[in-house]
Amino acid sequence: MPAVGGGGIRRRFAAAVAGEHGSSPVEFVLVGTLLTLLTLAVMQFGLAVYVRNVVHDAAVEGAYHAALADTSLEEGIERTRQIVSRTVGSDYAADIAVRETSELGQAAVRISVRTTLPLVGLLGLPRMMEVSAHAPTESFD
Repeated sequence: MPAVGGGGIRRRFAAAVAGEHGSSPVEFVLVGTLLTLLTLAVMQFGLAVYVRNVVHDAAVEGAYHAALADTSLEEGIERTRQIVSRTVGSDYAADIAVRETSELGQAAVRISVRTTLPLVGLLGLPRMMEVSAHAPTESFD
C-alpha cells in the first residue's frame, strides 16, 4: 500500500507554485491598471495646467484692461470674469479682486483670481489656486 500524505502532495504543491501557468492574465491586469492610472494622472495634470494658464491669461487681460486711462477697475474684473467663464466655466470666476499698487515704483493695477484647483476632471478644491497679474497704469498726463 502506498503511503498517504507524504511526498505526493508536496510534489504537486511545489509544481503548482513553481509553474507560471495562468500568470499572464494577472500580469496583464496589473500592468494595464497601472498604465491606465498613470495615463489618467498625466491627463489630469495637463488639465490643471491648462486651467491655470487660462485663468492667468484672463487675469493679465483684465489687468491691462483695468489699467487703461478711460476704464474702471471693475471693468477689469468683469473682463477677467467673462474670459474665465467662457473658457472653463463660471464657477472658476467667483473670486476676483483688483487693487491699485505701485509695483517697481510705478502705478500699476493688480488682479488676483482665487479659483478651484481641479483634481478629478474639473472638480476639485475651491479657492486653492491663486494667480495674479500686474499692468502699468495708463494716464493722459
